[in-house]
Amino acid sequence: MYSVTDPATGELVEEIENASDEQVRAAIERVHTGFAAWRRRPVAERAAIVARAADLFAERADELAAIMTLEMGKRINEGRGEVGIVVDIFRYYAEHGPDLLADEPMKVKTGDAMITKEPIGALLGVMPWNFPVYQVARFVAPNLVLGNTILLKHASICPRASVAIEQILYDAGVPDDAYVNVFASSRQVPWILADPRIVGVSLTGSEAAGISVAAEAGKNLKKTVLELGGSDPLIVLDTDDLDETVKATATARMRNCGQSCNAPKRMIVLADLYDEFVDKLTKRVSEYYVAGDPSDPKTTLPPLASIAAADEVAEQVATAIEQGATLRTGGHRVGPGAYLEATVLTDVTPEMDAYRDEIFGPVVLVFKAETEEEAIAIANDSPFGLGASVWGTDPERNTRVARQIEAGMVYLNSAGGSSADLPFGGIKRSGLGRELGPAGIEEFMNKKSIRL
Repeated sequence: MYSVTDPATGELVEEIENASDEQVRAAIERVHTGFAAWRRRPVAERAAIVARAADLFAERADELAAIMTLEMGKRINEGRGEVGIVVDIFRYYAEHGPDLLADEPMKVKTGDAMITKEPIGALLGVMPWNFPVYQVARFVAPNLVLGNTILLKHASICPRASVAIEQILYDAGVPDDAYVNVFASSRQVPWILADPRIVGVSLTGSEAAGISVAAEAGKNLKKTVLELGGSDPLIVLDTDDLDETVKATATARMRNCGQSCNAPKRMIVLADLYDEFVDKLTKRVSEYYVAGDPSDPKTTLPPLASIAAADEVAEQVATAIEQGATLRTGGHRVGPGAYLEATVLTDVTPEMDAYRDEIFGPVVLVFKAETEEEAIAIANDSPFGLGASVWGTDPERNTRVARQIEAGMVYLNSAGGSSADLPFGGIKRSGLGRELGPAGIEEFMNKKSIRL
């Protein structure tokens, strides 16, 4: 069942039945048969349609932001900001896609050759709720320009967002057999992946979901891209403005109510700054982030996406405290709705669950490191490897530390975030493959060698 439940109140707004097996099979057939015609469209035509989609996303930003606020509790201003990034992504691939898909001449030992860059077929996208429009854009924009077709299964709490995205693409000129939104259930995903008409899958979601989908895709030899969880480290080496550093790092962690895979969940501070950093961070988190209505632009702390999500994070905090962590502020559920106080935890040790697990909510863990080397060791002591950040005043030192961090992305003096032209993805248990930038259009591409 797909449902719309307002996380600010817990009120059930709408329920939608899952698609039947027959409806899902019909949707697979649509994108399978639609591939032949879509791939033959000149790349310039496909790019022009994607450019038109960018304009429509911009025009409907307020509508999309309101949907996100209702369905998963995103602050209204953050929703508008998310749509802005979506517009950038569609425009990036509309502008650069034709060049990225140009034939690549080669000189080989026996003469001349070239690499052609071609689509591979109908793809399944399994999308999450935390960035309901942006996550779809990362997968959809490059693949539409490339010439692949898409069957999209969105999160079960985001039916209105998924329908709104589909309508924008159709209004832009995407054929209704090149992109199909389907209210499939998790039960149906394995046999969708087993269907030979689906040739690849992109999933953004939890580690458990990624393992399940990767296993099914592997059994069926399907190309896979996975963007999974993260427990990103943020290392503070030094600063010439501690107040500003605290403000910036708190903002990065609390964005989207802490529900970002690449948010800085573990802050690692060198010993000479640690005590003052923790005091200032605790004050900032406790005083600035106050629960409120996510539709009010003045709100600083919205609800989590669901009551279940808020309960899970609250339980993780309680377990950390029981195991010996120090609660500096927050940690309690606030009702009604899916609210949790913004939280700071210190004294988390490797024996505690919180040391290894991803906490997907407004919770900051702060660690003390005596040396630069210890900070790097703590940063890398994680099963995840999505993003990281290094904060300091010496660019050479920052870069030296960044090179030693085990992650797919490292930011200097900023954290999290995304850019249409910069590849996004992780290593270890944070996933496989890359999205965005030039790399994002290559994952589901047939790089065909032609010997001339």
